[in-house]
Amino acid sequence: MLATMAGIVLVTGPQAAGKTTVSAMLARGFERGVHIDGDAFRRFIVAGRAEMTPDASDEAMAQLRLRYRITASAAKAYLDAGFDVVVDDVVAGPMLAEVIGLLGIDARRVFVLLPSRDVVAARERRRSQKGYGPWSVDELCELFETGTPRIGTWIDSSAMTEHDIVDLILDALERG
Repeated sequence: MLATMAGIVLVTGPQAAGKTTVSAMLARGFERGVHIDGDAFRRFIVAGRAEMTPDASDEAMAQLRLRYRITASAAKAYLDAGFDVVVDDVVAGPMLAEVIGLLGIDARRVFVLLPSRDVVAARERRRSQKGYGPWSVDELCELFETGTPRIGTWIDSSAMTEHDIVDLILDALERG
């Protein structure tokens, strides 16, 4: 059991980067830890959901922003109740700065997992639940590589285990 970090952490990256596994492990290590998978809020929309695509509609962007607002609200509610919160979601492009603002955190609490495209593609092929839909691995990785501001700690997790990544995040949080 780890000491409390008293805060919210954001773990992001493309699908199959290891966000959910790492975030759940990190949250379980705290005395009072919560893991919020922001994608769950997308799945709550069972009728009228507008999926994110590389050329997203206005409605898809509005629903994405709604999902991020709900995620931030839930994270803050758990934090206010004394929990340490680890949020994971795909947050790319200029939306990264917007979500950081919604969560009320600074760059020291943002971790971007970005394994190589080959590693992401191999992981995606092994997954039972496919996450890319209309996106290709190359398109989403490109959005992170060139279209996302370099905020926070960026981790090439290609050759790392989930435990290695959690240890790296904990070290970074301890250093502040």
